[in-house]
Amino acid sequence: MTQLRVPGPTPCPPEVLKAMGWQMVNHRGPEFHELLTEVTENLKKVFQTKSDLLLLTGSGTGGLEAAVVNTMSPGDKVLSVSMGVFGDRWATIAKTFGADVVNLKVEWGKAADPDTVKKAINDNPAVKAVMVTHNETSTGVTNDMKAISKVVKDAGKLLIVDSISGMGSLPLAVDELGVDVAVSGSQKGWMVPPGMAMVSVSTAGWKARETAKMPNFYWDFVRAKKNYDEKKENPWTPAISIVYAFKVALQMMLKEGIDNIFERHARIGNLTREGIKKLGLPLFADPAHASNTVTSVGIPEGLDGKKFRQICREKYKVVLAGGQQTLDGKIFRIGHLGLINEKDVKEILSAIEKALPEAGFKK
Repeated sequence: MTQLRVPGPTPCPPEVLKAMGWQMVNHRGPEFHELLTEVTENLKKVFQTKSDLLLLTGSGTGGLEAAVVNTMSPGDKVLSVSMGVFGDRWATIAKTFGADVVNLKVEWGKAADPDTVKKAINDNPAVKAVMVTHNETSTGVTNDMKAISKVVKDAGKLLIVDSISGMGSLPLAVDELGVDVAVSGSQKGWMVPPGMAMVSVSTAGWKARETAKMPNFYWDFVRAKKNYDEKKENPWTPAISIVYAFKVALQMMLKEGIDNIFERHARIGNLTREGIKKLGLPLFADPAHASNTVTSVGIPEGLDGKKFRQICREKYKVVLAGGQQTLDGKIFRIGHLGLINEKDVKEILSAIEKALPEAGFKK
């Protein structure tokens, strides 16, 4: 059986896949009302929030666009803290809708320095909101959200967080940290197929929505909240099968316990990094901020990265991800989030060890 070990989509448990095959129900009927309520309330437990939690049918990028258009107006000054491909993409979304984006670009492989974020805010007092990536899968780095959130909230700014590949696998206590809008995506640590973005919105987030002037229709938070509050429905036809999958996946996650999930990912992340080092390969991400959901590995001289991943996939049935944009050909990435245990990691490392010399690597 092939091990899919990219940063997303991730493998799904058999129980979740079985739920995907349940017969359709009326998305305006009582069966779906009950289902959506259960899933929403259980998602709040993992987000660790008592604020509104909205399910949006679409990819994580759709959730990021929704976060922008519901909190900003054209011309608003926004600080974008980016440390990779997906942070840059988010800044582009904000610019596309007319935001005045102040870019704080962090060297790829490094995490954002809270003091540097503080200085950027102080240098740009008109900044309304700060957009931060919690976990950057393109580089395998996790930001210190506790420290960054304190800086942002002490400055009285709106905090908008992309936790698409973090939430459900890494600690991010939304209410405790004062996150005003948090975005996640179903295909990451949730063990659910692609198709759903989940967004939490704080009281301050809703105040920002009141004055936001960017155009929106499908992604309108107000419509989503009104339909859920009044009818326990989505405003548009939802991906019903994904909600079925969430019902089962969330039950599994809560049974394991979210703190236990965080601890498991920490163990898995450490086991992966230590295994890679023993194989003689360099880690790309700053060790102090290395992600516990994805490990980025440098491709040393002599190793044909493309051939290496092809051998892993075709001969040893382990699918790894390559580098993106400027990191193409320079790193490969191992996704280890969601449905994964120590046995899986040992199999992944064994496949890598066997494929390396076949692709030209000499230790």
